[in-house]
Amino acid sequence: MVVIHHNPDCGTSRNVLQIIKAAGYNPIVIEYLKKAEQNSIVSVICRSKLNTKNSVESEKSPAKKLGLLNENITDEAILEAMLAHPVLVNRPIVCTEKGVKLCRPSEQVLTLLAQWPKGELYKEDGEMILNAQGEQPKN
Repeated sequence: MVVIHHNPDCGTSRNVLQIIKAAGYNPIVIEYLKKAEQNSIVSVICRSKLNTKNSVESEKSPAKKLGLLNENITDEAILEAMLAHPVLVNRPIVCTEKGVKLCRPSEQVLTLLAQWPKGELYKEDGEMILNAQGEQPKN
């Protein structure tokens, strides 16, 4: 089973969902910005080994204004803020039988998949994810 905590407005999240589907999975998609799903994403962060501070979206959110980027901020304060402002959650977070991971960059999701997509695969911006042999291109 593959579960993705997804924001359809996020390009990285859309790319990760594309990779999962191209690999043949029919993932459970949780749009965590919707009211009913807010507790779900925070619960996943709490139960996983994800670093709470790394789970904060710092660029396109009120994280700085709320003081969540301060070094002395507690995990509890961050999680409470995420419940009040789900846009603070960095995404996408993917859960599989192999583990839980914040999949930034998009290619990180491959480490969670038992089966990879076949053939070439590209991100929305045209960057290659997998070559014709189904391998990650060498930099």
